[in-house]
Amino acid sequence: MAEKLKIISLGGLNEIGKNLTVYEYGNDIIIVDVGMGFPDDDMYGVDVVIPDVSYLIKHKDKIRGIFLTHGHEDHIGALPYVLRSFNAPIYATRMTLGLVRLKLEEHKLLDTTKLVTCEAGDIIQAGKFSVEFIHVNHSIADAVAFAIKCPVGTCVHTGDFKIDTTPIQGGMIDLARLGQLGNEGVLALLADSTNVERPGYTRSESSVGASFDALFRGCEERIIVTTFASNVDRIQQIIDVAARYGRKVAVTGRSMENIMKVSTELGYMNIPDGVLMDLNYIKSLPKNKVCIITTGSQGETMSALTRMAFNTHRQVDILPGDRVIISASAIPGNENAIGNVINELYRKGAEVLNERERALHVSGHACQEELKIVHALVKPKYFIPVHGEQRMLQIHSKLAQQMGMDPRNVLIADIGQVMELTQKSAKITGTVTAGQVFVDGYGVGDVGSVVLRDRRHLAQDGMIVVVLSMSGEDGALVSGPDIITRGFVYVKESEGLMEELRQVALEALESVDTRYAKDWSAIKGVIKGDLSNYLYKKTKRSPMILPVIMEV
Repeated sequence: MAEKLKIISLGGLNEIGKNLTVYEYGNDIIIVDVGMGFPDDDMYGVDVVIPDVSYLIKHKDKIRGIFLTHGHEDHIGALPYVLRSFNAPIYATRMTLGLVRLKLEEHKLLDTTKLVTCEAGDIIQAGKFSVEFIHVNHSIADAVAFAIKCPVGTCVHTGDFKIDTTPIQGGMIDLARLGQLGNEGVLALLADSTNVERPGYTRSESSVGASFDALFRGCEERIIVTTFASNVDRIQQIIDVAARYGRKVAVTGRSMENIMKVSTELGYMNIPDGVLMDLNYIKSLPKNKVCIITTGSQGETMSALTRMAFNTHRQVDILPGDRVIISASAIPGNENAIGNVINELYRKGAEVLNERERALHVSGHACQEELKIVHALVKPKYFIPVHGEQRMLQIHSKLAQQMGMDPRNVLIADIGQVMELTQKSAKITGTVTAGQVFVDGYGVGDVGSVVLRDRRHLAQDGMIVVVLSMSGEDGALVSGPDIITRGFVYVKESEGLMEELRQVALEALESVDTRYAKDWSAIKGVIKGDLSNYLYKKTKRSPMILPVIMEV
């Protein structure tokens, strides 16, 4: 019996972020992208969310390589954490690998990881798979799609893409090669669904340049621009227009500085001589000669723009009249944070301009007509929408059907579901372990659902600690109970309630059967239960109750 091609998404379906797709044929596995996601508001204390790679750890002997479409965090961000569990060579373009090197160096994994630089047109053999790199347009340099071939057939994995006919650099997406593959025969297309809800076409990155020019021309005030650090072409346009109008450029924000360093070294960014200046010296210049490029387009708490807005930046304060340009769209969930920063900028007397007022941002993802073009060129037998929430996947499925796809040949999957493809069939056949792993500080996976539940409980209702000292000989009460609260009530204004809680705890202690006089866990259970019932009746609140017994 012929081997089947298995495609398993461990992230990136029914969610935005943590993209990771597994291709498995016989004894060979390749991985496309290893991304991270950002925590939801109720994930207290969690820094980063990464895919659960239990399945890959179990089958690590089969892994032949990790292939990266581009250098955005939702496609490479989980690498330092995943590579602790298994090692595999990483294949990517120069810019992507430049950013990966920074990550691996920070996590002390660079010396133990094989990095292979590839470019569009290269074909890499990985076990029974061959992977061809195909140039695409996106909001970061050196983005690629993959043509993944195995004995079952060819899969085209688009990665994040758009069709940009006038890109800043790198040339237009290689539609000709996609068309060739379509003529040769494509088994399955896995395509980016991010902007599938938007009709028409995504505007070219070069269109933003005219907006910058208009805002710089004749401006006598200081100009501060924030954008996504990874958008090298956008930063290049800002630098070019600043140089055109005789402004010096200073950069602030770690990620922005890192990206500019990597992209300049690799030749993806050209900074004219004498334009870049240290932030410490730029203060001495007249306002109309200054441009500051900064991180913080998403209102991140520790970003440079947020610190400027709230007067905690060591080198830059917002001055009345400053023109602040936000050249980015809000990632869903970040709207409140961005709004807070903008309000504070206005409070300081700054002029704030964003994409609502002017064409200051374009997406890096294809809209409906571009998705149709790629679909028409590739002509896949089967279609799998990826990189999107459920509504996006469904809409993308309908778009494919409008173009003549048989609904039976469209697979809408979820993370962990195993899609099995042969030349004659495509179906979901089972599941593997998948989900979210939380990174909190240096801890990876030590914060689970139980810990998060406790954190939510603490955040919502606070906690009460009941401290008792009891005799180890006969279980008699030596001292206490003492009541300590955090996040429940202000103690100084609730002394009556504290005394009532002491009495409830004493009565609970007295109610314990003498047979269990030294059974500390049983005593704790009774105290916790009685206090919980009393508090709910009294306050309609359910704080976390922690009885602590000290044996003396």
